[in-house]
Amino acid sequence: MSIEITSDFNFKSHWADVLGSKLHYIEAGEGDPILFIHGIPTWSYMWRNVIPPLQKHGRCIAVDLIGMGKSDKPDIEYTVFDHIKYLTAFIEALNLKNVTLVMHAWGSVIGFHYAMQHPNNIKGLVFLEGHVRPPLKKEMVSLLVQERHAMLNAEDGGRAAVIDRNEYIEKIFPHGIIRRLTKEEMDHYREPFAKAKDRQPIWQFLQELPLGDKKTPITELIDDYSKKLQTSQLPKLMIYAIPGYNNTIETVMWAREHLPNLTVIEVEDALHYAPESKPVEVVEAIESWLESENSN
Repeated sequence: MSIEITSDFNFKSHWADVLGSKLHYIEAGEGDPILFIHGIPTWSYMWRNVIPPLQKHGRCIAVDLIGMGKSDKPDIEYTVFDHIKYLTAFIEALNLKNVTLVMHAWGSVIGFHYAMQHPNNIKGLVFLEGHVRPPLKKEMVSLLVQERHAMLNAEDGGRAAVIDRNEYIEKIFPHGIIRRLTKEEMDHYREPFAKAKDRQPIWQFLQELPLGDKKTPITELIDDYSKKLQTSQLPKLMIYAIPGYNNTIETVMWAREHLPNLTVIEVEDALHYAPESKPVEVVEAIESWLESENSN
């Protein structure tokens, strides 16, 4: 497969009026929508090398979650419930029907919840490093996630590290990619969080990330949609990024056993941000699955 790998963001920007704010998105192609939902701390830029070769399969749309990318930054907490509210309104604003969701990491919590609340509007589910089940104990969370969360959430200066020094972007994020990002690529990721006040979405994510140590509204949310996923016949593609951060081999084994109509495709040497580490392999996985589903 010939895919042009570029650091350029060669897309026209679009904005949708959503709940008094503007959500930024890019799009390419025609047909049933394929909606790409990023995680933390990325934005639609992460999909720049994935969308072009997939646009022949549908109307590829990559949205920037509220407060991230080029979307507006209203004065809200940026809880996952806020993101769900804005994403739902975005789908309604664009009148998207028969949607295939492509979700990365924290974006999967938002997308899975929407899908299980609106299953008749969903054509299929693709997820990378997705939160498919709530962690009921610490052993279900990878040691790497535990360590980095503890470092950035420490009582003796965690907020300063994230908000004042921007360490999630400068230190944590690059280590989740197998290759070294260019300065141009890093600048694209720095731009949405150039000001300290714009880093609240990252900090809020760290407060909500489930670590298996207690029950929270987020673990209840994940548990609710996870139970629904276990009975849903919607086609599902799990891209297992090896070695992942969120998805341990135990999680993959659980998904194989409990999620019906599931395809698992492994992408090696991908770490957490597979669309940056291995965009060609991510495209090949999604394309082969789409072609298989369309032939059925």
